[in-house]
Amino acid sequence: MMRSFLDIRMPVMDGYETAKRIRELNRKDAVIIPIVAVTAHAFSGDVTAALRAGMNAHVSKPLDIAELCDKLIKEMERAESEYIRSGVAKNDR
Repeated sequence: MMRSFLDIRMPVMDGYETAKRIRELNRKDAVIIPIVAVTAHAFSGDVTAALRAGMNAHVSKPLDIAELCDKLIKEMERAESEYIRSGVAKNDR
């Protein structure tokens, strides 16, 4: 299963737009893929913007590795559960 860490500030397409486009892909697993924003933008509005763009979680820099691991584990467990429930098979994308 794919998973993504997205920096909000990327040169060609920002992380918000990238997340939106991933969610809009014509793939059954596009809504399940865990996407975590990794950014120096740490205000509550930044978290809200990430979630509205389709990201599952937000981690601010400098990274707290324990927080990053906790969020990643949580999102992987959620995604695995959704993946199983949805019936999306590895070869059925």
